[in-house]
Amino acid sequence: MAVIYLVLPITIVIPVSFTDQRFLSLPRDGLSLRHYENLITSAPWLSAIGQSAMIAVVSTLLAVIAGTLCAIGCWRIGNRTTEWLRALMLLPLIIPSIVYAVGLYRYFGALDLLGTFLGVVLAHGVTGIPYVVITVSAALSSFDPRLEQAARGMGASLSQTLRWVILPRIAPGIASGAIFAFIHSWDELVMVLFIASRSIVTLPRKIWDGINENADPTMAVVAVLLIVLTLSLLLLDGALRKRRDA
Repeated sequence: MAVIYLVLPITIVIPVSFTDQRFLSLPRDGLSLRHYENLITSAPWLSAIGQSAMIAVVSTLLAVIAGTLCAIGCWRIGNRTTEWLRALMLLPLIIPSIVYAVGLYRYFGALDLLGTFLGVVLAHGVTGIPYVVITVSAALSSFDPRLEQAARGMGASLSQTLRWVILPRIAPGIASGAIFAFIHSWDELVMVLFIASRSIVTLPRKIWDGINENADPTMAVVAVLLIVLTLSLLLLDGALRKRRDA
């Protein structure tokens, strides 16, 4: 029963996306693809998809680089201070989004980053770092340190050891963190509402504006596409986890 309550609100948007009405409702006289056609021919919706994808890709790269280096650094040092550092890196997941958004609004205002593409990328990248730290730290927990010692003993430099020994072994963990960081950026709304200008309209913001202005069934189509994308990425993450555990 609990599973039904969790899944039903998600699956209900699928028949709504095929409605033949001009508002959000179940199909009345038959199934229609008119709203799918509206999505692929609408410049505002395509622009929102493009901006969301660009922000998600760039912020994911930022989160992967910073999160991976942080996790490796904490793993190499391995003392009580690094445990506190790991806990500190998880704050963006613990603190409510609205609180974090207000803090970024005041901080970015002083740095003149409000209403800029760079500001949104930095906000999404920073809040995506915890996902990478968690998955990479989990991958490093099963890494045999003797492999690193053997590489250094054979004359490999620190950068060579990192590139040829450590990174290939933890690549599935890095990929998992990247997937979750991408999903986070793709779905994030609250920070965009606070720090982005009207020229930056991500997909969640476009849906938000559509809810406030009119109940366009195209939003249900977008919701279906988001569900498909998220499920695909989660299936990919599951495959990577199986590969890592193999």
